[in-house]
Amino acid sequence: MTDLSAFPITRKWPPQHPERLQLYSLPTPNGVKVSIMLEETGLAYEPHTVRFDSQDQMSPEFLSLNPNNKIPAILDPNGPDGKPLALFESGAILVYLAEKTGQFIPRDAGARYETLQWLMFQMGGVGPMFGQLGFFHRFAGKEYEDKRPRDRYVAEAQRLLQVLDQRLEGRDWIMGRDYTIADIAILPWVRNLVGFYEAADIVGWERYGQLRRVLEKWLERPAVQRGLEIPARG
Repeated sequence: MTDLSAFPITRKWPPQHPERLQLYSLPTPNGVKVSIMLEETGLAYEPHTVRFDSQDQMSPEFLSLNPNNKIPAILDPNGPDGKPLALFESGAILVYLAEKTGQFIPRDAGARYETLQWLMFQMGGVGPMFGQLGFFHRFAGKEYEDKRPRDRYVAEAQRLLQVLDQRLEGRDWIMGRDYTIADIAILPWVRNLVGFYEAADIVGWERYGQLRRVLEKWLERPAVQRGLEIPARG
């Protein structure tokens, strides 16, 4: 049987199936990137819920795997060279899983780098900017009398949405006909912006017809529907 006892995180979240990839996450936009990717690839995995309300992400066990105290993180017992691999940062995990399975990343070198370009676009722009808009529009930021911070992030979110809408003109997915990790990274944040953050009206969501089309198609994928609920909040 696979032995993961050398990893302190397994003391707080003991694996029932140590031979499977271990996922430590929560259904946030970054968290579901990895659960959706795992569902899409068909890799066997075991999910563990990292509860923010009990500060699980600040526990010594979780910090032993991710010192940046953010979800998601994984522990793959079948990593490179047959050795266990602990990994954090959702973008890095997507690349790792794509290369491990040979799925959702182009084999052609040029297309591969172009896919990584759009992955970085999400990590450096879409995620941080949409997250700030969520803070200033739905959460504590809406109490600020000065609306300039909110308006700054509204304008930047609109700019990013326009970039995506233009990119999707005449394309099925970000990279064209092929569904890739670029879509798996970007679309959870778009969904969160117009759903959980309730920002559809303020960003003018109706103007982005191509992006709306692709988001709707993405949400119809069975693996996406499963991945959006993993690990279950409890």
